[in-house]
Amino acid sequence: IRALESLQERQHIERQKRFDEDVLSYIVEGESVYLMLFKVYKGTLEGKEDFVFTRGENFLEEFLVQYYSENEPPEELIVPEPLDESLVEFLSHVKGKRVRVTVPKQGEKRKLLELAQKNVEIGFFGDKKKLVALQEALSLPKAPNVIEIFDVSHLAGTFTVGSMVQFRGGRPDKKGYRRFKIRTVGGIDDFASIGEIVQRRYSRQKEEDGEMPDLIVIDGGKGQLWAAFQELRKLGLQIPVISIAKREEEIYVLGRLRPLAIKKDDKASLFVQEMRDEAHRFAIKYNRLLRKKAITS
Repeated sequence: IRALESLQERQHIERQKRFDEDVLSYIVEGESVYLMLFKVYKGTLEGKEDFVFTRGENFLEEFLVQYYSENEPPEELIVPEPLDESLVEFLSHVKGKRVRVTVPKQGEKRKLLELAQKNVEIGFFGDKKKLVALQEALSLPKAPNVIEIFDVSHLAGTFTVGSMVQFRGGRPDKKGYRRFKIRTVGGIDDFASIGEIVQRRYSRQKEEDGEMPDLIVIDGGKGQLWAAFQELRKLGLQIPVISIAKREEEIYVLGRLRPLAIKKDDKASLFVQEMRDEAHRFAIKYNRLLRKKAITS
């Protein structure tokens, strides 16, 4: 959406318009239609709406009739393909005056349509691409739909806490977040702390026959990775596990002394960094909460 939001900067919009536009773009994949509708008023993006529905023979016409029966049509509708004249007449009737329908081939309106198309791709398929990139980078048998990420936070060895965040379909799933107050480790021992929270998480999941992730990510280097793996092995679980070290954003996997040859600006690495940063944020938030409670108690 960032590219389209740049429309709000007036230097990117040379013309000053006195009417409103809707920009419509979509992608058909299999039996599904992924459609986005962008509202542009006087050259400024006012909002967007997205829709997913089953593909029918006249899906675009059916969508437009249904949508604009409930919403006022714009003065201009920018679309990727021509509309039947009867549909244009319907829109004009609802509007109360002629609605201009444009299928731009070049110029600024074409750029608007291309931006909308790019945002359809990013909005609906960006997460899928991240998962596929990670699958390929790690040589996993399938894209990791459910990923759980662990981090440890402390203040000079005190108020040590652990966090686990969950990503589902490439996005944070906050109902799956968990936090841990470290019970068995004294002082600074990140390896043992990671081991404890991994053991507590998956022993409980195993006892309750809970869902297991497709991939586990540990914030840290080879030591933290090995600590997590040891606990999984004790539980008899075979779940792919990796770690990411902060300084150079190096990704480690079991069975390799050196990190994977993945550049830190690679799509897969950036996704792992995104997940690690979320786990780190969640851990720090809990650490600060415990410190605040200790001060006020």
